Amino acid sequence: MARLLWHVKRKLKEFLPFPYTVNFVIAGTQKGGTSALDAYLREHPQICMAAKKELHFFDRDAWFCHGRPNYARYHSWFSPKPGHMILGESTPIYMYWAPAAKRIQRYNPDMKLLIVLRNPIDRAYSHWNMECARKRESLPFWEAITREKERCAEAQPRQHRIYSYVDRGFYAQQIQHLWRYFPKQQVLVIKNEDLRESPNQTLSLVSDFLGITPQVTAQVKNVHSRPYQSNITDREREYLAHLYAPDIHLLEKSLGWDCSDWLKGVAKLRTATPGFSASPR
Repeated sequence: MARLLWHVKRKLKEFLPFPYTVNFVIAGTQKGGTSALDAYLREHPQICMAAKKELHFFDRDAWFCHGRPNYARYHSWFSPKPGHMILGESTPIYMYWAPAAKRIQRYNPDMKLLIVLRNPIDRAYSHWNMECARKRESLPFWEAITREKERCAEAQPRQHRIYSYVDRGFYAQQIQHLWRYFPKQQVLVIKNEDLRESPNQTLSLVSDFLGITPQVTAQVKNVHSRPYQSNITDREREYLAHLYAPDIHLLEKSLGWDCSDWLKGVAKLRTATPGFSASPR
């Protein structure tokens, strides 16, 4: 009953004026550490986060087909209180879903975007494990990644939401797409490894970016972590490294990063040919 009343109250809020604008989104990447960052920011007294993670507002194509979308539906998930300085939400597919960037920019040209990136090889394997746990994937990992383009061509219309294990890992392409709509100073990209190994230092960067007071966290958050039934094989890792190497090098140049740890043991792949892209971009 309490849950039903909460949903009724939220729906009623769609008919009330909302004098705020959402200031930031955690826009990616899925299985990259967004849940941990979301959990950290929910504890900050100056931030009003959406009532749930993953609102999936700007990636709902049907909501943007007929002119101005119903932003009241979006705003109904926020309940700012005294002391809250900024509003934010976390939907990691925004970075990957090409139309989302333009929609977010139209909603708020000053929106700040937070991106957490993880080794794309590990991200792909984690994504596949998640879909297996959800009973939405029955293929072995090797078959799933080598048949991805074929499956995406066949599995309309949800192909890019469930089968995009490889494609979501071409980060440089996605970030450059975001930069078409937002100045670089409005996009903060951090490494998952830094968030895990140096959370206070990384969160201080996030706080400066958002314009809020830094918070000291007591412990590293390990959100939605589940054990795998088996580890990724050397063959699978090498195959993905061949695909990702060119994009990783472009990412390094674009962000001034050193991502050699992502290609550890496969340095010879730094001259690999570009991989494929099955994405909706």
